[in-house]
Amino acid sequence: MRLHVLGICGTFMGGLAAIARAEGHRVSGCDANVYPPMSTQLAALDIALTDGYDAAQLDGVARDADVFVIGNVVSRGNPLMEAILDRRLPYVSGPEWLRDHVLADRFVLAVAGTHGKTTTASMLTWILEHAGLAPGFLIGGVPANFGVSARQSASSFFVVEADEYDTAFFDKRSKFVHYRPTTAILNNLEYDHADIFPDLAAIETQFHHLVRTVPRLGRLVVNGGDAALARVLARGCWSEVERFGLAEVAGTGPGWTIAVDGTILLGGAPQGVLRWPDDAPQMGVHNRTNALAAIAAARHAGVPVAHALAALAGFRGVARRMEVRGRAAGITVYDDFAHHPTAIATTIEGLRRAVGPASRILAVLEPRSNTMKLGAMKDRLAASLEGAERTWCYAANLGWDTAATLAPLGARAQSFDDLEALVAAVAGEARPGDHVLVMSNGGFGGVHARLLKALEERSAASYARKASD
Repeated sequence: MRLHVLGICGTFMGGLAAIARAEGHRVSGCDANVYPPMSTQLAALDIALTDGYDAAQLDGVARDADVFVIGNVVSRGNPLMEAILDRRLPYVSGPEWLRDHVLADRFVLAVAGTHGKTTTASMLTWILEHAGLAPGFLIGGVPANFGVSARQSASSFFVVEADEYDTAFFDKRSKFVHYRPTTAILNNLEYDHADIFPDLAAIETQFHHLVRTVPRLGRLVVNGGDAALARVLARGCWSEVERFGLAEVAGTGPGWTIAVDGTILLGGAPQGVLRWPDDAPQMGVHNRTNALAAIAAARHAGVPVAHALAALAGFRGVARRMEVRGRAAGITVYDDFAHHPTAIATTIEGLRRAVGPASRILAVLEPRSNTMKLGAMKDRLAASLEGAERTWCYAANLGWDTAATLAPLGARAQSFDDLEALVAAVAGEARPGDHVLVMSNGGFGGVHARLLKALEERSAASYARKASD
C-alpha cells in the first residue's frame, strides 16, 4: 500500500508512519515546518518528507498514493486537504488506519487518562518486553529503554497510548474509541483540551464510549480514587474491573495498592516491592501509581507481578519527563512535558521529594497547550507553582495577563515576553545547588540549551574575575 501522511511530524502520526514502513508499505508525508526529532527519525527510515501542505503534492510526491492518512492538525481550508476532497481521493484518519491495519486481531493494551499516559504506557511496554513478549507499541514520547516512540513486531501484544483528543476534522470522537482494547488503563480524568471540550462532562462521555468498546473478557484497570472515573463507570460497565490507588480502594473485585515503602499489595496481600534504578529514579507519588497501573495491566497479559517488578527495576524513564538536560556551574536543568496545573504541581512535588527541602527549585514555564493559551486553567496556575522557590513564565502569544494570574506568588514570580530576557533573569538568579525545572509541551525555543550556555558563560566570567583579582 502507498500512504501519504498529512501531519507526519506529530508523535502519533510519525509513529504510525514508522510502523507502516516496517509493515512494508511505501510511505511519504508532509507537515508545516517539518521539524525534528520526528523528521530525523522518519528520514532515517527513507520516508520522504515535504515541508508544507501545497496541493501540488498530489501531482508530485503523492501522485501514486493509494490513501491519504489525515492527522488531527489538518482542518478544512488546508490547501492539500481541499484538493484531496475536490478530487474525491481516498482518505482515513490516523486512528482508523492503525485500527484496521495494525491493531486488528491483536491483544491491545490501551493507556488512557489526563495525566501519566506516556509514562505508564512506557512502563507497561517495558514490562512486556522484559517478560519476552516483544510487544508492538505506539507511545506519545520516547521511552529510554527503546529509543523510539513506536515499533511494529510479530507479537500478538500491542501497547497504545490512548489519547482523548479528537480523531480528525471529519471525526470528532476521541482517538481512543478506535483502538478496541482488551486491557484498558484509566489513569485519571480532569478537564483539559478546552479547545474541543466544553466541560468535564463532555470528556466523561468520551471515556464512557471507550468503556463500551472493551469486551466482556477484557479488563479495566481504573484509578479507584478518581471521582470522574467513578461517574464514567456508573454509566455502564460490561468488563472486569480492577482498581488501584495509594490507599484502600472501594468497589468490588481485588484492589491494587502501594505502601509508602513501595510494597505492592493486591487485595491487601503483599506482592513484592517496587524499586527504581538508582541512577534513573522515577520521581513523585504519581509515578508510583503509574507503576501500579502498569503492573496490573501486565498481569492481565499474563506477566506475574514479580516479573513486572524486576522489569521496573531497570526502567530508564521517558524523554521529556523529568529528563536532566545538563548541569552547569553546579546547577541542574531539567526538561518536563507538564503543562496542566495538576501535572505542574505533581512534577514539582516529585522533584522536591528527590532533592529535599534544602534545595531550591526554579520553575520555568511556557503555557503553550491550547487549554492554557485559552486561559481555561489560569486560575489554578499560581497554586500549582507554590512548591517552587521562584517561577519565570514565558508570556508571549497569550491572550491573558500572566503577571496578574501569578500575583499570589508575589515577588517569587515574573513574566517575560522576550525569551532572551527570561534566560538572562533565570541565569542571573540561579546559584550552585539549584534545580531549574523547565516545563512546556513544546520546544520552548531551545530554552534548555540557552540556559545551560548562559550558566556556563556566567561561571566562566566569574572564574576569570577571580583569576585576575
